[in-house]
Amino acid sequence: MVYKPKKSIGGLLGLVVGIIVFGFAIWGINFSLEESDRVLKLMLLVPTYIFAIGYAYLLLGAFIMSYRVDDSGVTIKWGIHKRRIPLSAIDEVVDIKGRANLFPFLATAWKGYMFGLYSGRGIGSLKMYATQPEDGFVLLKTKQGQFGVNPADEEGFLKDLAGKVGKGVQTIDMDTMDPEVYGKAIHKDEHFALFMRLNQIFLAILAILIGAFFPGSGAPPMIVLLMVLALALYAFNAGNAKRLYQFSPSGADITLLIALMVNGIFIILTVVGIWFV
Repeated sequence: MVYKPKKSIGGLLGLVVGIIVFGFAIWGINFSLEESDRVLKLMLLVPTYIFAIGYAYLLLGAFIMSYRVDDSGVTIKWGIHKRRIPLSAIDEVVDIKGRANLFPFLATAWKGYMFGLYSGRGIGSLKMYATQPEDGFVLLKTKQGQFGVNPADEEGFLKDLAGKVGKGVQTIDMDTMDPEVYGKAIHKDEHFALFMRLNQIFLAILAILIGAFFPGSGAPPMIVLLMVLALALYAFNAGNAKRLYQFSPSGADITLLIALMVNGIFIILTVVGIWFV
């Protein structure tokens, strides 16, 4: 039987954000740099297109994801790929209750979508194929590694799989886990959330300034490139801050503060460019 993941807006949200961000970045680079800046333009456009292709590949998984259980095993379908796990390779089936404390390694995540390699406190390393794992998910412990899946009909999935594997379903409740084992979580860290939100506010301020005052101001087109760089900086630092957090929460905060300071400088340069040039 094929089980769909929990319904979410992850695919649609990722599509809209991707079109806006990459569309603006490509337009902004072409608009800001002239023919005489061909080398710099290529240096910026080539990685932008590469990241856009990679993003499209990841986004496809948000639209195409399913878990098939049959008499021979479990097949996880994600995008154009399929992961086959024979029943004989499944050691344990675990029902994760509550919100796990996960940290990304090689992974991507936004509201309604989580994919890639993560480290989970009290769980270990696992590969996630999920849409809404905040309220729990199913963990498959196998000889191929650990996999996190997020079927909409979780009860039916667990009953079906447990019956075929011939093993009972274990349960891990994150809400009752020893705090020392669970560790410090990003989603409970108010300082990290504040610094992340401030970065987003600074991006919004920069976008409003450029959108509202740049046309007809006489400012150099290079001002638009600051917004492109600010978006790239945010994506880079936000992702690295989440990876760094499990090793050093203060280091993650510093990473976001550096991005905040740079974006603050971009805002100052934009104001100077619009009103004083």
